[in-house]
Amino acid sequence: MHLSEYAKFDGLGLAELVRRREVKPQELVEIALAAIQAVNPSLNAVIDVLEKEARTTLERGLPEGPFTGLPFLFKDLVMHAAGIPSDSGSRLFQGLVLPHDTALMGRYRKAGLVPLGRTNTPELGFNATTEPVLHGATQNPWNPEYSPGGSSGGSAAAVSSGMVPLAYANDGGGSIRIPASLCGLFGLKPTRGRTPSGPDVGEPLNGMGVEHILSRTVRDSAAMLDATMGPDVGAPFHIAPPERPYLEEVKREPGRLRIAFTRASPASRVAVSPECVAAVEDVARLCQDLGHEVVEARPDYVHEVMEEALLAIWSSGLAGWAFGLAGMTGRKPGPDTLEAANWATLQHGLGLKSLEMQRAFAIVNRVTRAVASFFVEHDVLLTPTMPFAPYRLGVLKANEPTTAQEWASRTFSYCAFTGLFNVTGQPAMNVPLHWSAEGMPVGTQFAGRWGDEATLFRLAGQLERARPWAQRLPRIHVSTAR
Repeated sequence: MHLSEYAKFDGLGLAELVRRREVKPQELVEIALAAIQAVNPSLNAVIDVLEKEARTTLERGLPEGPFTGLPFLFKDLVMHAAGIPSDSGSRLFQGLVLPHDTALMGRYRKAGLVPLGRTNTPELGFNATTEPVLHGATQNPWNPEYSPGGSSGGSAAAVSSGMVPLAYANDGGGSIRIPASLCGLFGLKPTRGRTPSGPDVGEPLNGMGVEHILSRTVRDSAAMLDATMGPDVGAPFHIAPPERPYLEEVKREPGRLRIAFTRASPASRVAVSPECVAAVEDVARLCQDLGHEVVEARPDYVHEVMEEALLAIWSSGLAGWAFGLAGMTGRKPGPDTLEAANWATLQHGLGLKSLEMQRAFAIVNRVTRAVASFFVEHDVLLTPTMPFAPYRLGVLKANEPTTAQEWASRTFSYCAFTGLFNVTGQPAMNVPLHWSAEGMPVGTQFAGRWGDEATLFRLAGQLERARPWAQRLPRIHVSTAR
């Protein structure tokens, strides 16, 4: 199999070749290694190739699963594998090795995946671009002068360029959906608690963080959620399972949905770029053409008050995380081990009082209930994924002097549409349906009711059939690599 042929298949497609014995898992690993070697020097998406570990996995034998034999890359943040370094994009944690797989990594292995490498992430995930001091900047395959987004920018660049058809990502404010928007990928943030986060964490970021993948096709995302969903032992709460497998939902028609859409930024200081307005208007027309009822409406809540709560939760969580793991590396948090923005954020978190945190949680509750009431009357909300058109590397420098409030204001601006659904816990997805005149992807976000990934998958499948995107290839791609 040549690289150009390899890149035509999604994850389920490659796994089907393995199932038919038309290709061996060992061959797929070799091809994926060649793909990484061909394009990663131009992108810096993969920071650590785990060739030895992959071969050991193959020698031990693979379980029968939906993705048996598929090479897999995983973002170097939160999820980790036994014996594999987990840097979290930070000098503070560089070289940290934990002795166990997380629950989600265990489920990926059970699904038949072959872990092949770690992907780049901004330090501690607190940025909308992927340019850590530790590992350097990741470039966007559509234009290497542009950002692939963050914090799952390394995984997004790897999937978009064809190194692998899917990769692990996580999302605490938009970190799946933002890179998906900027790299032309499908990216679903599941409902809070849909995928396991143990054993190290009960509710990441006090419930705002959730884990899944980035993929080129909707069906890969659905099949992976089928394989990994459900609580792990000791999970703080259980979410009701879906009526049927999500992979089946992708093939089902969604029926006539009541879809609300908005062009307006929820943050008064943030103006939505004309390109992002054009994208959401384009997709609203497409939804109308597909027979859905499309109305202009948006939830009623005070975004700036919500951001106050987000700063408290992010900064306190970052402080607890940094001090919790620092003892394992023998290093201390400080300006020599943390980028300036995260050092300022950590100090802000240390200064918070218990009543301030209680106020933050009360705000989260009020926002969640206000938004949930909106979804009583509307099945889905369509928004721009981002308020800004694709942006160049270097516009979000995390290692320059700043305060926690200044940094939060800057980064939260990029999450103006995505962060809300980390607060409420609802599922939301980026769907790549629009490209700018310059050929850059500009995604749109669809959010659904709590626990209702099924509707989103049905809608995404319909949109993918109506306006396929997988054939669109970026400038840097394995199929054209020499």
